Amino acid sequence: MQELMKKVEESSLREEPLQFEIGDTVDVHTRIQEGDKERIQIFSGVIIARRGSGTRENFTVRRIVAGEGVERIFPVNSPKIAKLEIKRHGRVRRAKLYYLRDRVGKSTRLTERRAKKGEE
Repeated sequence: MQELMKKVEESSLREEPLQFEIGDTVDVHTRIQEGDKERIQIFSGVIIARRGSGTRENFTVRRIVAGEGVERIFPVNSPKIAKLEIKRHGRVRRAKLYYLRDRVGKSTRLTERRAKKGEE
């Protein structure tokens, strides 16, 4: 049964998977359909969580707008995501950054991670 599910899900996966990690500051370019027109809207913030696997995998991006925290959950394999642009790599030591929800101001910033060999 599990092999059958994997074969069915393979058709819905991206050809080039999104490369990102927890703590990265990203710009998520999403396609917005308005009537017969389509435009790109950018949601920028810090990736605080990643969960699931296969077609059910998703990630949470958090940003501050007018002093309020806004979180949005994106499916990794969604065709609505046009592009994921990484701005900074944050240095973190845990898989979920839910503690950022309680922080205000400069304490929400993550320190920059040094580039690994072969990474730029």
